[in-house]
Amino acid sequence: MRPLRIAFGLAITLVLGPIVAPANAATTIVVARDGSGNFTSVQAAINAVPSGGAPTLIEIKPGTYDETVTVPANKPNLTIEGTSGNAADVVIAAGHAAWMTKPDGTPYGTAGSATVTLAANNVTVTEVTIANTYDPTAFPQGSAQAVAINAEGDRQVFLGDRFLGLQDTLLAWEPSPTSGFRQLFEDSFVRGNVDFLFGDSTAVFYRDAIQLADRGQPAGGNNGYLAAPATDRSRTFGFLIADSTVTSTAANSTFFLGRPWHPGGSTAADPQIVIRETALPAQIKSAPWTTMSGFSFTPGRNAEYRNTGPGAGTGTGRPQLSTSQSAIYTPQKYLAGTDGWNPIG
Repeated sequence: MRPLRIAFGLAITLVLGPIVAPANAATTIVVARDGSGNFTSVQAAINAVPSGGAPTLIEIKPGTYDETVTVPANKPNLTIEGTSGNAADVVIAAGHAAWMTKPDGTPYGTAGSATVTLAANNVTVTEVTIANTYDPTAFPQGSAQAVAINAEGDRQVFLGDRFLGLQDTLLAWEPSPTSGFRQLFEDSFVRGNVDFLFGDSTAVFYRDAIQLADRGQPAGGNNGYLAAPATDRSRTFGFLIADSTVTSTAANSTFFLGRPWHPGGSTAADPQIVIRETALPAQIKSAPWTTMSGFSFTPGRNAEYRNTGPGAGTGTGRPQLSTSQSAIYTPQKYLAGTDGWNPIG
């Protein structure tokens, strides 16, 4: 096991006693499957992080790490970084579905099926792939909720990452729907088919590549839904997809842009989403917004703005932002909150 080190390279030899680090220096922990780091698993590295919020950098060397990972709420100010500069080289993968049972005999449930759960504030993840490898064709239960990332902290940033799954790939969540948690997914790749961007937090998907995974339905059929926001009615901002590109190899007119999720039938939810200046493929239906469990989008809570591509449209059932409204529904405004947070760029 290698000694822990300070981010700018000072070695700490633990047996010789503590070394006083300069103020604001971050401890670095290295994860490597081949044993050349401090730990061979990501969770072991997180377990080694002291609670309380001292800045910590976890560097992950290339490899596939077959494990589930949880960052608890008492370990904020954490950065998790793939070291190769290519997210495809550093993979955290597991294959749990909501219906499967944990070792204690209880079901995982939707959030519990996540490969990675981040419950701490001020967490940044860069150039890492997080995958839920559940294969619905391998089980009689078929399609099921199988979360890759459960992001349930405030001021979380994901840069250059990949999130791979099918149903419910990416959960942007706040345990209390009025707490105003914010997450930014920038320059990242997300794959899924049913409600695969979903949750009740304020989440911005900026300059992302979003792939609609084919379920084999014919043209005009129903392959799935890109987003299922569950915004509380007290919140102005829910989901924003901006300056992104959506692609698919599925048949044309088989995907909805979104449907409004009311968890447990909650009437406190009033889902909100804007998709703007994003390239939409022919796989998007001409009437791309639909109902969920009998609930419809409230007028004014879903809109598009200057989208492009064969899946874009401005006709009936496709509400558009006005020019003045477009200045309000921006990544910066979504993420600012009450503290002026601006991680964009």
